[in-house]
Amino acid sequence: MRYFRLVSAQGDLRIAVEVDEGVLSDITSVDEDISQIDDLAMAAALSGDTIDGVVRRMFSMAQADIVPLEDLGKQNSEYTLDIPFDPPEVWAAGVTYKNSEMERRRESETPDVYSRVYAADRPEFFFKATPERCVGPFDPVGIRGDSDWNIPEPELSFVLYKGEIIGYTVGNDMSSRSIEGENPLYLPQAKVFDRCCSIGPCFVTAESVADPQNLGMTCTISRQGEEVFSGNASTSMMARTCQELAEWIQRHNFMPNMTTVLTGTAIVPPPEFTLKEGDIVRIHIEGIGLLENDVILV
Repeated sequence: MRYFRLVSAQGDLRIAVEVDEGVLSDITSVDEDISQIDDLAMAAALSGDTIDGVVRRMFSMAQADIVPLEDLGKQNSEYTLDIPFDPPEVWAAGVTYKNSEMERRRESETPDVYSRVYAADRPEFFFKATPERCVGPFDPVGIRGDSDWNIPEPELSFVLYKGEIIGYTVGNDMSSRSIEGENPLYLPQAKVFDRCCSIGPCFVTAESVADPQNLGMTCTISRQGEEVFSGNASTSMMARTCQELAEWIQRHNFMPNMTTVLTGTAIVPPPEFTLKEGDIVRIHIEGIGLLENDVILV
């Protein structure tokens, strides 16, 4: 089941679930104390049930208000779409696809480090973003003013709760390739900056994703109404599974509940391409949804 966080015209947060295609059932209208995915995750953990199971029980006892998904964001709509949850930390795995390893080697003045990571037992992880640096659907993502080569990185992202993967979302790991390419030690500056990460449009429970290692993914970039880049891939191309990454990142490293981990990308624009202010990035992952953001200079 797909869960969306909504913001009312008064600024109140609500959580809704897509029970029927294109129609959201407002969970908060059934229980006003539940307005976040975190609340449902806690209820599931305490009851020994799944998030979807908790919601089904709630709906068996009360009728939820209905919100058409297509109405969100319209001028007369009572609600707008928000980032699906506020991750306390966002981490990212690097060089998990062969294509990513090849692109990193091409951009870097020290290419061997990327080949060694791709083939190693230990994956690469880096801290990506704090909640304040994350944006949701239709919010602007940032490109650094001191980099002349900036790209999006479309990625399947998983969410941890009490050490387990409880769901997935779409992630965009915005990257300054010229900075990372100059020296791998500049990675934090290439990856962590204002509006450096977007997630959304929703949260999908783990039980609703039959196989996270077999999801189609597309990315398109539009500029002044024209498509300037398009790419596609599949999570079946990952060298490591989500479960393997979840186990590695938690070794001797406590992950707060709702920590989100981006799992790497196989869709990389060509070297001659760089994002420009005003571009629109659209990332779609099968079974999860479409994440759309425009680009601004930060």
